[in-house]
Amino acid sequence: MKNDSTQYMNATERRSQIAQMVREQGKVFVADLVKGYGLTETSIRRDLIVLENEHRLKRIHGGAVSIPGNFRTDTFAEKEKLQIRAKDGIGKIAAKMVDRGDIILLASGTTTLQIVRHISPELRMNNLITLVTTSMPIAHEILTWPSPNLTILGGLYLPDYQATVGPQTIKLLNDITADVAFLGADGLTLEGGATTANVLMAEADRKMVERARKTVLVVDSSKIGQAGFVPIHPISSFNVLITDSSAPASFLDAVRQMGVKVIVAGQ
Repeated sequence: MKNDSTQYMNATERRSQIAQMVREQGKVFVADLVKGYGLTETSIRRDLIVLENEHRLKRIHGGAVSIPGNFRTDTFAEKEKLQIRAKDGIGKIAAKMVDRGDIILLASGTTTLQIVRHISPELRMNNLITLVTTSMPIAHEILTWPSPNLTILGGLYLPDYQATVGPQTIKLLNDITADVAFLGADGLTLEGGATTANVLMAEADRKMVERARKTVLVVDSSKIGQAGFVPIHPISSFNVLITDSSAPASFLDAVRQMGVKVIVAGQ
């Protein structure tokens, strides 16, 4: 059955979702994808050709199957094109949680990048807030401000995430106590909590949760129900979850029952 949200999905978002289906289910069928997305068979086969060329699946007669041992996820540049409106709305709400004098930890991610882009002009001047990040795109954004107070944590650079990780990053984080940490996730389930695809990224994110007085998880609804490769933290470890209006109501109710404040962008 066609999902109403697919009418707002661009080709990049659709292909990312198809690749995720193949990773989780092992196989997808063209007929099911045609019905699910309300597209022609030609369009779906074109998607599968693109994904095969990117080594994200293998085409077979009538569909596609996963490639054994392939755990490739979207790169930062690819993720930046996904769920743009949802991430923008989430970023606007999260940015309002930043107060004068705060020390802010920002994990790598395209949604956390949107938070920085929506921080008020007043707080960008005269070193009114302190920002600490492992993310190069976030750092580049902050460095366009009039007088940024920014700490970029060193470590091993991961090109797909455009972020630093590893023992040096963890050591630097151990010396920081932040007021608020903002983190994203590749997947979010009630049972598995927040997850990501990379072991070193998960390690850095866990440490950020530990080093902040308040933790805010910013996740668009496409990540809900998806289980990433490595756990970061249970949902109950976070103080606030910010997501968008397409998030399932039953999921959000369950999160609230865990004692986590839920904020929905667009409501």
